[in-house]
Amino acid sequence: MITLTVNGEARRLDTPARTHLADALRDGCGLTGTHIGCEQGVCGACTVLVDGKPARSCLLYAHEAAGKTVTTIEGLDDDAVAEALRAAFSRHHALQCGYCTPGMMVTARDIVLRLGAVDEERIREELAGNLCRCTGYRGIVRAIAEVAANRPVLPAAAPRREAPAVAAPVLATVAPAVELPNRIEHQEALAVPLEAAWAILSDPARIAACLPGAALTRHEGAVLEGTFTASLGPISASFAGVGEWAVGDHAGSVRGRGRDGANAAEGQVEFHLTPAPEGALLNVVLSWRLTGPLAQFSRPALLRGLVAGLAGQFARNLERAARGEAPAKRLSLWALIRAWIFGR
Repeated sequence: MITLTVNGEARRLDTPARTHLADALRDGCGLTGTHIGCEQGVCGACTVLVDGKPARSCLLYAHEAAGKTVTTIEGLDDDAVAEALRAAFSRHHALQCGYCTPGMMVTARDIVLRLGAVDEERIREELAGNLCRCTGYRGIVRAIAEVAANRPVLPAAAPRREAPAVAAPVLATVAPAVELPNRIEHQEALAVPLEAAWAILSDPARIAACLPGAALTRHEGAVLEGTFTASLGPISASFAGVGEWAVGDHAGSVRGRGRDGANAAEGQVEFHLTPAPEGALLNVVLSWRLTGPLAQFSRPALLRGLVAGLAGQFARNLERAARGEAPAKRLSLWALIRAWIFGR
């Protein structure tokens, strides 16, 4: 049994442990406006709001939503922004079969509230995780742009989305300071003194040299530009992106975004060093959002294995760099996945 708030109403549901939120909403609450498409987190048809933020309900177990507030398309009937979007979608012929529309509407509302007036290129980037097979997207993009440019005023009692509190300075120039939907924490033991490790971690160029697949192409003040390349067998993806960098007392963070064709990534890495008896401990918090075909690799268990493998390679390279040795630079996702599978 789980208890959650759905469209402002407390619900108590009896759901099997592996039931995803989309099925719980449809079968347990009768809210069939949440559509199920790929069930892999790629198409975006099942997008709902969880604690005010868009989430794919096919990738979220119902038990993970226990105690949270969920808003489906039915819960936006009296929402001022959703009302404006419905009218704009109609004017611009932004729907045909309508199957993608509930998820598209939830995402569109988030774009309007979070970004305000933005150009069509940014809207298309934000919509990369919501697929439509009918319209060609032009009407959808124009409808969102129209509403975003004339954002309706919300009632005073409506909840406002705010950026989470973080220890490092907010990096708002490159990416909006909003909470990213996925998060992993990891810790690596370093066999080098804390100050020797910090000499590398306080320098973006030396960090990039230790991170397999990464290359730093520009570093001016807090602004970073670079690429990240990874291979999965014969398939290779190379993300080009921009980010912002901040450091403090043995701690730092990088936030930014990049893309490779249809795939886009937005993320933040927060790290800090603590002393250990035989060296130092590197503590890392990775938050991210993937859109496009690569989003199907966002399974938490798989990502934890990949992050652990990549962090392990980075830690060993950092130790080599501290000893004056050359780091290993090649990154094979297949090798990390294979190691994770055999480890399990």
